[in-house]
Amino acid sequence: MIELALSYEDYVVTRPVDDAARARIEAHKARMLAEVRAYRLRELREQAGLTQAQLAERIGVGQRQVSKIERGDLDSAKVGTIRSYLEAVGGGLAIEYVMGDQRVQVA
Repeated sequence: MIELALSYEDYVVTRPVDDAARARIEAHKARMLAEVRAYRLRELREQAGLTQAQLAERIGVGQRQVSKIERGDLDSAKVGTIRSYLEAVGGGLAIEYVMGDQRVQVA
């Protein structure tokens, strides 16, 4: 008799994930999402035809700060710097409060 593959739900039941593993998974997921966002920021800058140095000069920060933003280090960046970055590449910044399914744009 041929055994069929397990569904995802059945697999999870037979191989539960402990809290420590779940925390590692969530941390890795957060790092991956930050990398994707950072990559997208770099793409926007390049589409605008700007180098990091040109963008930095335009928004009044050092090239190193632009590099940090494009590596996903947004926690240490000021909201105004991120806003200026996005405006310099032709966009804008929207800030939302999110709780469950509720979303409220605050800026």
